[in-house]
Amino acid sequence: MSTVELTKDNFDEVVTQNDFVLIDFWAAWCGPCRMFAPVYEKAAEANPDLVFAKVDTEAQPELAASFEIQSIPTLMIVRDRVAVFSQPGALPAAALEDVIGQARALDMDEVRKSVEEAQQGS
Repeated sequence: MSTVELTKDNFDEVVTQNDFVLIDFWAAWCGPCRMFAPVYEKAAEANPDLVFAKVDTEAQPELAASFEIQSIPTLMIVRDRVAVFSQPGALPAAALEDVIGQARALDMDEVRKSVEEAQQGS
């Protein structure tokens, strides 16, 4: 499956209709982004059950701003509409697979409970 291009128009729909979405925030002028792109595409092919998406920060500045993206590339993983991972920098293939594996292994009931407790505490 190829990656999905996310825009402000389809972002909510893609994230709410899929349980596991990886999002690559990137820009065409960004050298590290171009180096990470084939690694990301290969991971998408290796994990056809997951949604791999991209946000062009130049074309979608509102999305980048809403997630406070400071540097690109930034990889974000959203599970069950909860951002469970966000890290700037191009990951090597093995590190990307490791992050995907860790995100798959999360107990989302525990994650939701932690989020709820954090929100109540603030």
